[in-house]
Amino acid sequence: MLDRLDFTGKLWLSAGPGGWTFVTLPPACADQIRFFTGSRKGGAWGMIKVKARIGKAEWSTTIWPDKASGSFLLPVKSAVRKKEKIAAGDTVDVSLWLQVPPGF
Repeated sequence: MLDRLDFTGKLWLSAGPGGWTFVTLPPACADQIRFFTGSRKGGAWGMIKVKARIGKAEWSTTIWPDKASGSFLLPVKSAVRKKEKIAAGDTVDVSLWLQVPPGF
């Protein structure tokens, strides 16, 4: 079982519609996730359910595969950014847990 992944990343604002804010997972974390999940794909578009924490804020979400970086993107919702007083351009410490059902 893949335990918690801890990493540091920079928040960035997507240029696309909706103004999503993301942290790109480091390559080593993406490699661990791919090793754990093997060839099995997550839900829609290869998304994988996770629990994430930045500071004291914890939330459930999905990480998205990113063709440009070859990694995964963690969306950081507005409520988390407000609670932790963070914004695009800030560097944050992230803890991440895969929420994969048995037999995934």
